Amino acid sequence: MKIVQKTAAGIGLLCLAALFINAFQDAPTDENLQKKIINDYNVYALQVPSDLNFAGEAMPLDNPDILERMDKELLVNTYWQSNGLLMFKRAQKYFPIIEPILAKNGIPDDFKYLAVIESGLTNARSAAGASGFWQIMKATAKENGLEVNANIDERYNLELSTQVACDYLKKSKERLGSWTNAAAAYNAGNYGISKRLKAQKVEDYYDLLLGQETGRYVFRIIALKEILSHPTKYGFNFRQKDLYTAIPTYKVSVDTVVTDFAQFAKDLGINYKILKIHNPWLRENKLNNKSRKKYFIDIPKKGYYTSKP
Repeated sequence: MKIVQKTAAGIGLLCLAALFINAFQDAPTDENLQKKIINDYNVYALQVPSDLNFAGEAMPLDNPDILERMDKELLVNTYWQSNGLLMFKRAQKYFPIIEPILAKNGIPDDFKYLAVIESGLTNARSAAGASGFWQIMKATAKENGLEVNANIDERYNLELSTQVACDYLKKSKERLGSWTNAAAAYNAGNYGISKRLKAQKVEDYYDLLLGQETGRYVFRIIALKEILSHPTKYGFNFRQKDLYTAIPTYKVSVDTVVTDFAQFAKDLGINYKILKIHNPWLRENKLNNKSRKKYFIDIPKKGYYTSKP
């Protein structure tokens, strides 16, 4: 009987191992994708990788508090599957815009995941008024040269707002000494993090006692970095054609008043909706432009939209 029980237990372990391996295998082909969706949904405890880092700065996972907090963020973000898939889809579309701007400014590539947790890679607006992919406040935007008013809000211009984020992060790194501290300061402010480091007599984010939002902030960034970098490891299955892609555009310079953007769009072979999709920083159906400033408006190349102007 003991031999039978041991044999049965061994077979059970082998089956469980096979099921676990199957859950994390490469993305399925078209013909078996639906079968996998129906028959292969499982929930597993996750193993926190031992070599996690942010911008090359190691996470001290030998500290049990840090390990538990990282485990929580990996679990929460792995099993929020709908949101996770959307992040994969949007990253394919927007990371190619963000990455070269970070590189040009000497900002570590890992900061693109900060934009993921800030806005979900959308032009979101918070209750406090922070706006765009990088959730920039109005005062910060103006201090860094962005135009913000009822007619134009350049926080919704991904290229310009990414540059402002880079400028802010460089100043934070100079003041706070590490990229990890700089990332935390993007949430709590340079003064806020500096004040807490001094009051608690420590130098590192991971040694600080913080409120819930800032306390989770860097952990969430690293969790999204890990998941988005290793999709099948965390059970995300998709094909390349499932991801979103950027529509190629060209820029039209405008240094005059535009009285009717609907007509402006029609003259360029698109409609007003498509114009606003590609230029969300245009907040009204006109451009006041009393100063005759030169703006660059993105227009999609022909052949990508079927709607008539």
